[in-house]
Amino acid sequence: MASLRVAVVGAGPAGLYTAEALIKQAAGGFPVEVDVLDRLPAPYGLVRYGVAPDHPSIKSITEYLRRVLELPQVRFLGGVQVGRDVTRDELLICYDALVYATGAMRDRRLGISGEDLPGSFAAADFVRWYCGHPDAGPGMFRLDAESVAVIGAGNVAVDVARVLAKTAAELRATDVPEPVLAVLAASRVREIHIIGRRGPAQARFSVRELRELGELPNADIIVNGAEADLGAFDPTGESSRLARSDRRSRGNVAVIRDWVGRTPRGCPRRLSVRFWLRPTEIIGIDRVTALRLERTRLDESSGRVIGTGEHEILPVQMVLRSVGYRSVPLPGVPFDESSATVPNAGGRVLGPDGCPRPGEYVAGWLKRGPTGVIGTNKSDAAQTVRSLLADYAGGGRSVHRVGAAAPRLADLLAGRGVRLVSYADWLGIDKREQELAAELGRGERVKLCGWEALDLSLRPSKETPAA
Repeated sequence: MASLRVAVVGAGPAGLYTAEALIKQAAGGFPVEVDVLDRLPAPYGLVRYGVAPDHPSIKSITEYLRRVLELPQVRFLGGVQVGRDVTRDELLICYDALVYATGAMRDRRLGISGEDLPGSFAAADFVRWYCGHPDAGPGMFRLDAESVAVIGAGNVAVDVARVLAKTAAELRATDVPEPVLAVLAASRVREIHIIGRRGPAQARFSVRELRELGELPNADIIVNGAEADLGAFDPTGESSRLARSDRRSRGNVAVIRDWVGRTPRGCPRRLSVRFWLRPTEIIGIDRVTALRLERTRLDESSGRVIGTGEHEILPVQMVLRSVGYRSVPLPGVPFDESSATVPNAGGRVLGPDGCPRPGEYVAGWLKRGPTGVIGTNKSDAAQTVRSLLADYAGGGRSVHRVGAAAPRLADLLAGRGVRLVSYADWLGIDKREQELAAELGRGERVKLCGWEALDLSLRPSKETPAA
């Protein structure tokens, strides 16, 4: 029986959970071969390049994902970018099915004046920088600002604020690249402001991560008592209802209320957590000098956040926006700009006519938007794979079969001079990062920084991947 050949585009959690689900769900039915493609020479996506370096327990998910990559039916093909090295049409020549799982790589914008001033950045770029993403070189950030505003009330905002508030010594045992650690060591940041447009009850922090902010040894935590009051800017009573009914909301409110009564210890850094404020303008001429904020409240009739007309000017020299992520379209693949997702039904990609496109599927954030935690991608991928295997077994209109004589992607790319990064090559990068940590006396691994450093760790025949 011919094998079902599937290409999964994206080697992050969604892509690797998809590969695992394909092997498990097809077991005993028919053989499956899965090629996992990624434009980077390293797998694991958001786990490697999005999880804060001082949260190794979350990063431990890589051990699980590694076992997926080492399944005999799975092959990692790094250094392959759809649209640059191979087209969607060419992939459909090589595979019975494609699963798009490229995640959400672009930040959402605030849409206010001054957003493009020097000193105004996407928090996503800052995360990629301290996580050692090769697209974010070590010189991408200079922490010469004394006061920084982090716009957003979710875990990414907490991660960014925590990294800014920590000393380089506190981060030395993590996998932060050495050049990035040097920038953090020279940081002039003394004040960090986390700013949410709703109240503490509506904030999307996880309680454990929020609590960590109040345990930092070198940063005082400051909370405005009025902004922590559930009724001060909420005449609807929604905040109080949430604090009673929702476990996370109740935990966050308890942590924040505890901070209100704290006496500053005189730490070298101050971390201020603000609520019921929205940015209306980033101020500056040659670079950011301040942030204009408008007081907000909930509207009694609609329940929506509205401005009160009361403003304040917050002197800051850096703004990091953390208001969500967006997926980006893949060439030749349908994309809904309003939701920033691929239109789908149960993971089946839908064409402009609303019908499934034969052989095309989607998983992860590209399928449902940037919601849930890393583990959410497992059930999401399982749903997509159920659709794929049902189509393949049932012979419906969504089936696309290439046959045993179909060309192999590796051969196709070799013919045009594209160099693939194999799993063995990735293990070479992995080994070099562990060796670097040992040389520097810095924990278990230190990330290689930039495309050139990654290339040097590969086999001598490899060419530097294009950024």
